[in-house]
Amino acid sequence: MKNLKLLACAVTVIAASYAPASLAEPPMDKYNSSCAVCHATGVAGAPKTGDVAAWQPRLEKGMEQMMQSVNGGLNAMPPKGMCFNCSDEDYQALIEYMSSPAE
Repeated sequence: MKNLKLLACAVTVIAASYAPASLAEPPMDKYNSSCAVCHATGVAGAPKTGDVAAWQPRLEKGMEQMMQSVNGGLNAMPPKGMCFNCSDEDYQALIEYMSSPAE
């Protein structure tokens, strides 16, 4: 039984090290300093972080369209969402984080 637990632990560690890039941790400092201002509470119609249903119609348009919206601004969201030092990879990780179910 002890060997089975060790094997399960080893498999978990190995699997985590091979996680796809799309599951990368979002830059939480950037989320907290820019995105959370509106997305934590839904200010001005922003889809709330963790509200999968609110994000679904936006995600259905595809990541390319999402990135155009972020970079150019949309409705009350200013261009770049006030994160002027975010890379495209940062934005994608933040979008994935905000559109995932709340834990």
